[in-house]
Amino acid sequence: MLLSTSGRVVMFLFINYSVYINLTLYTRLSMRTNIVIDDDLMSNALKATGFKTKKEAVEEGLKLLIKKSKQSSIRKLRGKLKWEGDLDEMRGG
Repeated sequence: MLLSTSGRVVMFLFINYSVYINLTLYTRLSMRTNIVIDDDLMSNALKATGFKTKKEAVEEGLKLLIKKSKQSSIRKLRGKLKWEGDLDEMRGG
């Protein structure tokens, strides 16, 4: 069918492919969610960060939670890894 000289068949396949890709990207990149957030908390967060939208504040908060979680899992490795080196030498002292 792709080798057909009929532009109609090729266009039909292209449209279906494009719609599939767009729907897949949309569902994987964003998620609409309704939540109740304390007005004072949101107001203070927007003032503290300078963000213009609630979405920006919520997304940054979620990113910070993920980062903190990853950092705490790294801390569990403390004392379990072998390291050799001279910090004074590395620092140029």
